[in-house]
Amino acid sequence: MLAESPVEETEPVGPVPQGPFLNQMLLVETLLTPRALLDALLGIEGLEGRIRGERWGPRTLDCDIVLIAGLGLDEPGLKVPHPELPNREFWRRELAALGVTPGEEGW
Repeated sequence: MLAESPVEETEPVGPVPQGPFLNQMLLVETLLTPRALLDALLGIEGLEGRIRGERWGPRTLDCDIVLIAGLGLDEPGLKVPHPELPNREFWRRELAALGVTPGEEGW
């Protein structure tokens, strides 16, 4: 891990009523392909007891790939930058805390 943003409590996004979330963003360097990284993140969610139910519904853990330096992807189940990035102000705050500006050279 290269850096981590502060943990931030935020209101949930989406139409399903639920309590607040704790959010944190990590800046990592990896040799994994984007698909292998996503698979690893989904594996972590599973190990921590995440059960995928209702879309946008309550969850114990949600690991997302938000940006990958110098890369854009649009594959089934994997879009980078994350398509919800423009709608999540807390992600932009967390990226700023990591010194990352989406759309800037390399990002």
